[in-house]
Amino acid sequence: MANSAYGSGLNLDALMVPVQAATVYAAQETSLYLPGILIPTVQVPAGSASAQVAVMGSVTATAISTEGTGAVPQDFDTVLPADVKVSIPLELIAARTVLRDLGGIDTSDMGRIMGNAIAASIDTKVSTALAGLTAQESLGVNLLDEMFKAIGTIRANGETGALACTVSAAAYQGFMSVIGSSAYAGGETQNAAMRSGFIGMVAGVPCYVSSYLNDTNTSLTNTKFAVYSADALRLAMQGGVNVEMERRAAAVGNDIVASAAFGVGLIDATRGVIVQDAV
Repeated sequence: MANSAYGSGLNLDALMVPVQAATVYAAQETSLYLPGILIPTVQVPAGSASAQVAVMGSVTATAISTEGTGAVPQDFDTVLPADVKVSIPLELIAARTVLRDLGGIDTSDMGRIMGNAIAASIDTKVSTALAGLTAQESLGVNLLDEMFKAIGTIRANGETGALACTVSAAAYQGFMSVIGSSAYAGGETQNAAMRSGFIGMVAGVPCYVSSYLNDTNTSLTNTKFAVYSADALRLAMQGGVNVEMERRAAAVGNDIVASAAFGVGLIDATRGVIVQDAV
């Protein structure tokens, strides 16, 4: 039910807090990636339009087998990761609605709709970035076998950290038919999108279904799923989800705008695999 105290543009002071709270909550809860659990987030300071993220390589430890001569201990060569950085430009994502003076609008619904719009835009951009991971063509093979193959490829490239998997909605039925159903339900300490989209653990990898991982967003054919580590990609944000209001006489009400300065970048394609069936 609409709250008459702030259900119209006539009481902006009372309107601002509930709309902003509902918008931020909806964005955080309905995005698979915005909480930063699957893909870490880098905060961009004010005044900068991009994030500079270092590509994390690896070094080789040296075994010291001798003490050296005299009082001078043995030294060994210092090996540093390559000084390579990826620039992630920020984009402004915004959604706007109009609250007219007539009233009768439920502010929680208004915030939920705008928050969902921000979350959908973010998850779409992340899905597009996932297409840049190491390509693997399934050729119609059992999806569980393809999952094992993808994990093996990532591990063979030297990634030893935790992995995550995003499954396309189109491949959901085929995926579930080979891994089971009720035994994989539920999730832990996650937002609503992760709880509802959680499929299960396969070879120690948590899997989630996303309607945004599709051929349109990835520009691939028959997109199946993506497996990746936290260091494969990075999200970049400046602040968080913002809500602003402005009087617009021509609309006989107020514009309410939700926005976020957001970017996503592929950091290391070898730390993830995108699987498609191009046949």
